[in-house]
Amino acid sequence: MLCFYKKLRRLFKDVEREMMSLNHLSLLRPLLCQSMVRQVRFRLVVTSRVSAAALCPSTTCSPAACTRLYATKKTKAKAKSQSAQVNINSALVENIISLDEVNQDMKAVISALKDDFTRSLSIRGSPGALDHIVVTTEDGKFPLNQLGQVSMKSPQLIMVNMSSFPEAIAAATRALRESSMNLNPEVDGTIIKVPVPKVTREHRENLAKMAKQISNKAKDSLRRVRSHAVTQVKKAKEEHSEDTIRLIEKQIQQMADNNTADIDKLLAAKTKELLG
Repeated sequence: MLCFYKKLRRLFKDVEREMMSLNHLSLLRPLLCQSMVRQVRFRLVVTSRVSAAALCPSTTCSPAACTRLYATKKTKAKAKSQSAQVNINSALVENIISLDEVNQDMKAVISALKDDFTRSLSIRGSPGALDHIVVTTEDGKFPLNQLGQVSMKSPQLIMVNMSSFPEAIAAATRALRESSMNLNPEVDGTIIKVPVPKVTREHRENLAKMAKQISNKAKDSLRRVRSHAVTQVKKAKEEHSEDTIRLIEKQIQQMADNNTADIDKLLAAKTKELLG
């Protein structure tokens, strides 16, 4: 019986010891949790640093310093324009359209614009300033410099010697007076004296506006050339693939865009010249 009580008492002590250990464990639980969190965080930081070093071996920066490079709008536009460039061999599509002829027609528009700028927008007193004036006579229309000898008497006076065609003096005088240069010619025998008016700021601004109008007309002519060429290409759509037709249309549009840019450059240069 005594042995039984000893065993029972030992059993109670064991239970009591286990209960006390459980109480200590409940008290240590927050500390154990914090320790585990620290270990996990440490492992994550070490792993991220190792991966960052592998991605950026030449740098010792932290992962936050490894920034992503984004393309700017200017870079995107440049890349887009480069990818849109088309250069088709004219010989490969000559049975559809002659790209050389289209290019020549567009260049003719540029050449005509240059002539218009020189002929209609001259502000310097020189004999060449009257070359664009056309005289209407009974025998037809002739440039002034073919009917008379044009010379510069002084920076303020141009002389036109009409001794070779005295019968055209009246028509030449009328043509000079009706020109857009605001001229007031005077007849002295077979000589037409053309005083060069002083160029005012208002006159320069009017010439700049006229240059803008002339360049807009040139752009209209350029668009007509482009539209005519595109219409000609579309007629061959049934005989050729859509990709081929599309590439030719892009080539024509690219040519038109390049010539439009040339018109803008000519206008900018002429406007700067006129306004001083």
